[in-house]
Amino acid sequence: MSDPRATSTTATETTATGTSPIEIRGGVELPAIREHIELQTSDGLTLVGELATPARRAPVATLVTLHPLPTAGGFMDSHILRKAAGRLPALADLAVLRFNTRGTSSPRGTSDGDFDGGVGERADVAAAMAFVAQRGLPNPWLVGWSFGTELAIKYGLEHPILGAILLSPPLHRATDAELAAWAGNSRRLVAIIPEHDDYLKPAEARARFAVVPETHFVAVENGKHLWVGEAMTRRVLDEIVAVVNPGALPLPSEWSGPAA
Repeated sequence: MSDPRATSTTATETTATGTSPIEIRGGVELPAIREHIELQTSDGLTLVGELATPARRAPVATLVTLHPLPTAGGFMDSHILRKAAGRLPALADLAVLRFNTRGTSSPRGTSDGDFDGGVGERADVAAAMAFVAQRGLPNPWLVGWSFGTELAIKYGLEHPILGAILLSPPLHRATDAELAAWAGNSRRLVAIIPEHDDYLKPAEARARFAVVPETHFVAVENGKHLWVGEAMTRRVLDEIVAVVNPGALPLPSEWSGPAA
């Protein structure tokens, strides 16, 4: 099969001048260069997505995001991933790549193919990483949420990443052997577990992740699987930035520069 390829379509930069500080919450989009992109998989599918990069400087690191289960409503616009793309290019100098895995739809469009339960999606992860390499995006991290954590665990070690950040990992599809493969590896594994998760609560998660003693484990008090609410959004984004670009902390709650 041919190597995955990627193409870029439209690009816009949000640069309107703000007149007073705005509170950073909800769907606020801060300045970034936002590109509609297409990823080409090795099995001939076209996946739709978006790349958001800092408006005025080169990114210091890249988040390759993997969304929750599409058959349960997950897609590239699932709120934590959309808010990461809306805020972190401006607040933390990060590039954020989002895309719909095979058969998944969002306002951006529908990716080719059909949901394959995490099997065919191996090629989707590879296509995203091929795009990262093609564009020369620096210091890539996988950021998976729910189903996306399964893809990160199963396939992350096949790619030149610095590590994987797992939000609400259910550990349904990733096997114990696939998880244990991360042990002793230079690539970091970060597990962010909500206290009231529907599938894997902190105590059980600690037991499951014990096969990777190096795991950086974060239990979030009062958190739930879907990370609903601005307080939870900020906590998750803070934890991501603490791993990927800690010098950008603390993230502000107001923005007084150019506004989208």
